[in-house]
Amino acid sequence: MSHIFFIVQFFFAVVIGLYFLSLLKNQQVSKIAMERESKKEIDRLREMRENALTTPLSESVRPSTIEDIIGQEDGIKALRAALCTNNPQHVIIYGPPGVGKTAAARVILEEAKRNHQSPFNFSSKFIEIDATTLRFDERGIADPLMGSVHDPIYQGAGKLGQAGIPQPKPGAVTKANGGILFLDEIGELHPVQMNKLLKVLEDRKVFLESSYYSSEDKNIPSHIHEIFNNGLPADFRLIGATTKSPSDIPDALRSRCIEIYFRPLFPEEIGIIARKACQKSGLDIEERALEEIKRYASSGREAMNIVQIASGLAMTQNRRKIELGDIQWIAESGQYAPRADQRVGEAPAIGYVNGLGVFGPHIGTMIEVEASAVRVPGNRNGRIIITGIVEEEETNLPGRTLRRKSTASNSVENVLTALKKFLEVRPDDYDIHLNFPGGVPIDGPSAGIAIATAIYSAITEQFIDPTIAMTGEVSIRGNIKPVGGVPAKIEAARRAGCRSVLIPKENYQEQFKEFSIEVIPIEGIREAIEISLYKGMNRESKSNGNISEKHPFVAALGSNPPAKDTPQLKE
Repeated sequence: MSHIFFIVQFFFAVVIGLYFLSLLKNQQVSKIAMERESKKEIDRLREMRENALTTPLSESVRPSTIEDIIGQEDGIKALRAALCTNNPQHVIIYGPPGVGKTAAARVILEEAKRNHQSPFNFSSKFIEIDATTLRFDERGIADPLMGSVHDPIYQGAGKLGQAGIPQPKPGAVTKANGGILFLDEIGELHPVQMNKLLKVLEDRKVFLESSYYSSEDKNIPSHIHEIFNNGLPADFRLIGATTKSPSDIPDALRSRCIEIYFRPLFPEEIGIIARKACQKSGLDIEERALEEIKRYASSGREAMNIVQIASGLAMTQNRRKIELGDIQWIAESGQYAPRADQRVGEAPAIGYVNGLGVFGPHIGTMIEVEASAVRVPGNRNGRIIITGIVEEEETNLPGRTLRRKSTASNSVENVLTALKKFLEVRPDDYDIHLNFPGGVPIDGPSAGIAIATAIYSAITEQFIDPTIAMTGEVSIRGNIKPVGGVPAKIEAARRAGCRSVLIPKENYQEQFKEFSIEVIPIEGIREAIEISLYKGMNRESKSNGNISEKHPFVAALGSNPPAKDTPQLKE
């Protein structure tokens, strides 16, 4: 009987041994097969990498140093102040596309690493995420920004999953710990993600949750207990970039960040970028062709795209030089619109004034304001006609209709009142036609002083100096009130070829003394018109921008009285 029991035991031992031997052989075969398959895939990847195309032009000319970033001196200065210190701040960079926001963020981090006072070091990472393509699952299954938890029920959970252990997966906020998290188009971030991001910025750590986690479970490794109890570190500095206006960003986020503006590029800066792109392409370019690129390209990215296509045209025709015809063909086929850069007139004119405005985020522009005045016969009162895009607008809401009158139209009424009271002219005796040509929507009170000057010139038939531009709101007491966007407006006047610009005195800053254009602060409507009327003389001013008592035009008011029947300027 004992022999039979021994035989049975031996039989089962052999079967079990053969079973495990088979498993071992299968594992070895499987491992060999996996290694063979892995070698195949590595060879295939190596072959794909060796079969790479040439580097795109946009990548080859991408700025690698601060000196390579064209036209953003003020933005770079602000970024340095925000990040290259012992206490770096969160930043939002806004501005048009293709002006160097991402490149500036990268090179500023490299500069901060070299600053011994900066908390950034050479291990600090630059983690970049595009908010427009950020994959987000509201159930928390996948969250590449904040991180997520791989619960045991998920496929591929591995050995820890088989043991019922949840596995935290760090997101970009943790990967950026100790460095920079760059969120491109941050305004497009999902509202839930935005709220989570605000909490992370506040706590400098991110907490993950899982219904499978229990602090009493002894099988869970200690590092996972640490993550669930104390969170993953997320001590980084946020740089958000957006092409939207800062007002489109939630106030809670804006209040935690320093806002830095990257302005549009000027034509000469577009030319520098285009010339560098040509050099990288190994081609020459005609000066006329370069001028044409400056005329049509509004950003560095557009300039590089035009050069890329133009270089392709030249090479297919066996040429080593980009010609004017190439750029003209590209502008036509690509439906590029020329830049709307305005220049001042060469000759003085009656009723024509250079106004100043702002469109978009702090982009200055020169606005034409023209007026015509015709005396009406008899006792009839004159009419005021306003043309241009300054009309009322109507909004239909449920149950009611709202009508909003343009503030530019309101400025005309203020101007007429001030002209009657302080300059002794009677607009009611004239049919006045005020026009804002160019098809640009005009709103806001800052055109008031330009409107007043144009109407006064038209009524008195006196010429306006074409090299002067102006901005400011006119009150019914004849005062010039402060307006917004003055630095951008001054720059627009300078680029348009103006010699002087009149601004409200309350807007004057000491930095304006360093500008290459004369900035003159004014307080009243009479002062503005005195300066603007053309007398064929050079104008002088004190270093602080105020008009001197020896100013040749002011002195001329006593020696050269206005023409007959022209209203005297009231003191």
